[in-house]
Amino acid sequence: MGTKKHVWAAALLLALSPMGNQLNAQNMEKKEIPQHLSDFPIGEPNTGFARYFIGQSYLAPLTSNGALNCPVSNVTFEPACRNNWHSHTGGQLLIAVGGRGYYQEKGKPARLLLPGDVVEIAPDVVHWHGAAPDSWFSHLAISTNPQTSKTTWLEPVNDEEYAAATTCAGELSAEASRVRSQWYPADGDRLEETDPELAAVFGNFAFGETQQYGDLDARSRVLVTMASAVAQNTPAMLRRLLDAAVAVGLTPAEIKEVLYHAVPYVGMARVRDLLPLVNEFLAARGVALPLEPQAAVTPETRMEKGLALQKSMFGDANIDAMYKNAPANQIHIQRYLSANCFGDYQTRPVFDEKTRELLTFSILVSLGGCEPQVKGHIAGNVNVGNGKETLLAVVTQLLPYIGYPRTLNAISCLNEVLPEDK
Repeated sequence: MGTKKHVWAAALLLALSPMGNQLNAQNMEKKEIPQHLSDFPIGEPNTGFARYFIGQSYLAPLTSNGALNCPVSNVTFEPACRNNWHSHTGGQLLIAVGGRGYYQEKGKPARLLLPGDVVEIAPDVVHWHGAAPDSWFSHLAISTNPQTSKTTWLEPVNDEEYAAATTCAGELSAEASRVRSQWYPADGDRLEETDPELAAVFGNFAFGETQQYGDLDARSRVLVTMASAVAQNTPAMLRRLLDAAVAVGLTPAEIKEVLYHAVPYVGMARVRDLLPLVNEFLAARGVALPLEPQAAVTPETRMEKGLALQKSMFGDANIDAMYKNAPANQIHIQRYLSANCFGDYQTRPVFDEKTRELLTFSILVSLGGCEPQVKGHIAGNVNVGNGKETLLAVVTQLLPYIGYPRTLNAISCLNEVLPEDK
């Protein structure tokens, strides 16, 4: 990323894509500006050439020395914002730096632009560029031959042209687009480019249909999906979910705690492999590592406090019976559960008991083959205030990520522990 910045900063900027106030009905709603779209500032509303654009853009000049004849600015487009057809006598370069956008030359298919993509525009080629319908987009527009280049503005890119240019083999519904944009305001996923049909089917299901079930808030949905990604050891999915975590307001401590909480359930081997990814993500955002310690026990108190928490969640009689019924050569496992699983991990104050039990349930369901433990933690969830409808909402949220066999197994466990009223 650092090398790219130096290249961009040395470039010449032309036609900084100032957006106008010709907002269509889709863009009349107030849109929240994403805070982490790229490494460059978003800047202020750019109204200099309003008549040549549909939608709102923002301009952040990055250089100030006019004697260099090298103005460099970051331009940010709100979703569906695009400029008119136009051309430059001196040509132009575009470098995408955040979100998803499109570039199209007259008579040719549109090209999806993702961060790092470069577009070379020859002199006098008629073209337009702007944001995807469901994503913010930032680029650097760089002029070639800036001393003599002139821009010719033509007719607007109407709604029909724009829809045809930005429609892949499938489209996300309005609701799915809204939710996905909330989760991933700076989406750099290339699935839509390489596998558009799969992207549309999955997107409409994961961000449309399944999100409509239950009353989980966005924060809880991201948390349980992160826990599932850790359980399944899927680094690429977890990396995308880190963007979602920031978008819904999770703190660095909460992000790290999802991984810490998973250790006694999935093992340190999986978590250890994922920690560098999370640490790099946080460090890139200026978070000092290590974070402040969160331990609530000492070597002397971990057993006592862990056992007390275990009993408060699952009942004194149940925990006492587990100790009583354990063979002599296995009683150490019960002690480990109390001191390590509950004492070392569950007592940490980053999450409350209700959140931790939802994370545990999500991890066990995602692992598969843990049905006895799933049943135990269904009871634990109920004891701390997470009812069947909440757990069904979690399972439904995870369905697109864990598949139907593990989903149906989880629902069978739910119905066994919490039978439906006849």
